[in-house]
Amino acid sequence: MDALLIAGLLVVLFAVLTVIRSVRIVPQARARNVERLGRYHSTLKPGLNFVIPYIDRVYPMIDLREQVVSFRPQPVITEDNLVVEIDTVLYFQVTDPRAAAYEIANYIQAVEQLTVTTLRNVVGSLDLEMTLTSRDTINSQLRGVLDEATGKWGIRVNRVEIKAIDPPKSIKEAMEKQMRAERDKRAAILNAEGQRQSQILTAEGDKQSAILRAEGDRSAAILKAQGQSQAIDEVFQAVHRNDPDPKLLAYQYLQVLPELAKGQGNTFWVIPSEVTSALQGVSKAFTESLPQSPATRHEAPAISEAAARETAQAEQAAAEAVAEAADVDAGPRQLGPAAATADPLADLQENRHRTS
Repeated sequence: MDALLIAGLLVVLFAVLTVIRSVRIVPQARARNVERLGRYHSTLKPGLNFVIPYIDRVYPMIDLREQVVSFRPQPVITEDNLVVEIDTVLYFQVTDPRAAAYEIANYIQAVEQLTVTTLRNVVGSLDLEMTLTSRDTINSQLRGVLDEATGKWGIRVNRVEIKAIDPPKSIKEAMEKQMRAERDKRAAILNAEGQRQSQILTAEGDKQSAILRAEGDRSAAILKAQGQSQAIDEVFQAVHRNDPDPKLLAYQYLQVLPELAKGQGNTFWVIPSEVTSALQGVSKAFTESLPQSPATRHEAPAISEAAARETAQAEQAAAEAVAEAADVDAGPRQLGPAAATADPLADLQENRHRTS
């Protein structure tokens, strides 16, 4: 009884294992290849699948989702013989599970090696500066080569990205110095441009200020000249309109003579010999009796002290000038109050007081 029981239990256990091995559940976005008697038979789709146990062999699942693989840095030589290390990131997807399992032994390793060789070919034709600034060009070339080579492996390469490009340490230091020099150059240029603009604006301001000052001075000079012209014209018109007596002009000339000796430095002045005749004519004008006007004929106002004093000073100066001019024969001499030793106009003063 015990032997039959054990045999029955073994049969039941074998049947359960057979049923379990004949049923395969495949998750979504997964696939499993099936070999029957050592030959590829089919690919299990996502869901519930049945196989023949002990005859069909089911291989591990293959992920059909897009996968990301980051490869370790690879040394690459540029066209100008500089060694740089480049990190790459690959985005790919398995589109044919059968080809991915039977066309290539290890598609991950194959993609990595193909990426390295393609990257060396592409970067080898570029110098360091082009390598650092042409990442999009390198990515597009890598993607084109990898997509063409991995198509028969049942793999589609979606994107290839260069994660980092590390030049040698000495090159980094040189690049930093170059960038620092470029920044200093731009700063110096901006500073020079600012100073240039400042000097231009200052010069423009000085120019405008000078122009405005010149215009103001010109307007002031024109107005001053016009004022003087009008004043001279008024005086000239007044003189001609009133028809002054020559004796009045002679008197005005005598009033100007004291002004010539008022300055502190006017200790020596020259009178030409031709002035003598003019002064004699002036003295004769004072010696003659002045005709009285109709108004003074009826009423003779008294001469004020200020007018008498001014007239006396003018007569004194005229007397000194006549005396000095009479003695000038060989050249100029120094005149002054003490130089008048004679008074040729004394009779003139007496006649002047007598008529007044």
